[in-house]
Amino acid sequence: MELTLLGTGAPDGLPQPECPCAACAVARGARSRAATALLVDDALLLDLTPGAVFAAARAGHSLTGVRQVLLTHPHDGPAVELPAGLPPAGRVPDGRVLTLISGHRVRAVPMDAPGTGYEVTGPAGPRLLYMPPGAAPAGLTDRVAEPYDMVVGDVVGRPDAVARLRAVEAIGPATEIVAVHLDHAAPPGAELDRRLAAAGARAVPDGTTLVVGEYHAVPPVPRRTLVTGGARSGKSVEAERRLETFPEVVYVATGGGREDDAEWAARVGLHRERRPTAWRTEETCELVELLESDGPPLLIDCLSLWLTDAMDRVDAWDDEAWTGGGEGALRKRTAELVAAVRGTRRTVVAVTNETGSGVVPATAAGRRFRDELGRLNAAFADECEQVLLVVAGQALVLRG
Repeated sequence: MELTLLGTGAPDGLPQPECPCAACAVARGARSRAATALLVDDALLLDLTPGAVFAAARAGHSLTGVRQVLLTHPHDGPAVELPAGLPPAGRVPDGRVLTLISGHRVRAVPMDAPGTGYEVTGPAGPRLLYMPPGAAPAGLTDRVAEPYDMVVGDVVGRPDAVARLRAVEAIGPATEIVAVHLDHAAPPGAELDRRLAAAGARAVPDGTTLVVGEYHAVPPVPRRTLVTGGARSGKSVEAERRLETFPEVVYVATGGGREDDAEWAARVGLHRERRPTAWRTEETCELVELLESDGPPLLIDCLSLWLTDAMDRVDAWDDEAWTGGGEGALRKRTAELVAAVRGTRRTVVAVTNETGSGVVPATAAGRRFRDELGRLNAAFADECEQVLLVVAGQALVLRG
């Protein structure tokens, strides 16, 4: 079953008319995207968008053989003119199944936002799921018998849609995930590719033809990632983003609680509000035990607070205690953590602070913490497939 993406952008396209933002400013030429529309085997058109006939022609296809036109979402603005020869466009009620003369079977899939998704099964059996912008499948509870061969949807705007499908095994290891409905909220160029790859997805240019069910190497998702950066650099947001398409995540908060500290409580509350509701939180510094056990992905935030706790335990802030055995005890504890990272079978994303680029601490204890965090970061990074440095909200790939 062949799928041609006549467009891959949001309903308003990219760049958006009259928008002065940076993303729209660079969305020119090959980076521009028309509103998303899918042509299946030259027989089925999913979403009718302006210029569909010309988009098909540019991709080397024709709409003259289209036998069914289905819409996935309400189309705002003036009605799109129906090209001559095409059947009337319409939407199918949720759960309804259509069998086309071309041999394709189409089932309307309910969504949690206005619109309809479509599951398309080709004559030879491959299956495609296409979802409208801003929507995710609704009512998914039971595991499916077989994963889709391809899923096309709003991966950037609704990463939880991928998580929901993974939870019921509708997305499997070989499922190709293609991001569409891309607008100026999506980062341009290589940053978009990197962010989608973390979800096992990819984007393609307008006019691309894909074969549904054909083997395609799924972008590898790093199993161990370290995200470092300065204060308020956006490193925690970057770490959370890397796991937002997973159905279950354990968020490991190493900071714990602080009585009578309203500012700290506000920080913790902000982090909690950003996390998907399906994530589970554990407030602990016993990271070795978690890393050595089996389970869903871990998001550790953060190593610098873990080190603070570890130094507290050996009284490393006191010079006499440090030279009297505290240094050796801390080295032993950090070595155990690094060994656990090396041997873990879980997906791990850890956050840490980059403290060596600022002002030299005024006290011996402060300099000791800076030095030990630098050593811990380096040792932890050595065990990770990917290391990111976040500066001003922008992630720079240092490894992987």
